[in-house]
Amino acid sequence: MTAKKKLTRWVVYIIGMIILALGLSLNTQVNLGVATIISVSETYHLITGVDKADATLYLFILLVIIQVIVHLIRKQYKAIITDVLQVPLSIVFTRFMKLYFYIIPDFKVDMAGSWLGSVPARLFFLMIAIICTGIGAATTLNMRLVPNPGDGMVQTVADCIGKGVGFSKNCVDLCCVCISCIMGLIFLGGIPSSVNIGTLCAMLLTGRVIYFFNKLTREKMLRATGMDQQ
Repeated sequence: MTAKKKLTRWVVYIIGMIILALGLSLNTQVNLGVATIISVSETYHLITGVDKADATLYLFILLVIIQVIVHLIRKQYKAIITDVLQVPLSIVFTRFMKLYFYIIPDFKVDMAGSWLGSVPARLFFLMIAIICTGIGAATTLNMRLVPNPGDGMVQTVADCIGKGVGFSKNCVDLCCVCISCIMGLIFLGGIPSSVNIGTLCAMLLTGRVIYFFNKLTREKMLRATGMDQQ
């Protein structure tokens, strides 16, 4: 792989992370429920009032700790290096989310009374959020560098149970939603607003976006970054 292609690989990876952060942030701000993996951090935000981006960072660090413990138990010491690298990635990633939260209003609260605050508009931007999330996730995963903690957790679960990544993602998603609901029932007295139609849509449609995006662009992306030679 040439130096130019290595640079291109990192540039594509960073762009993918920026798009992924945009998708997750927009999904949150349309206020129809958040993406499954961050439903726990959003529920924590609703309970404590902690900044949304900071709550996501805490969640990501917790996921990294779990991965490190699992890899220590399984004596997969090389994997721990990748686990640890997810921490600085999480810090940068959540700072982008913080910026997006500052720029993008809460559609339900801040835009109430306008078209942007209506349910049709929020559903429209929810679809855009899911598309961005799928494109960002596909791009970063294709570059095979440091995964975000959500994807890293899914891969760790897949390795432990001997199942595919798709099945493992469904398990992680279900666990996150269940934990969010339990937290909401205990501390908020009901199902939290972080779990709603947007959560279900993200769970069902993000994988489809990844599939079609990869079908259209994956080979070109891999050639441009030299990944097709690996």
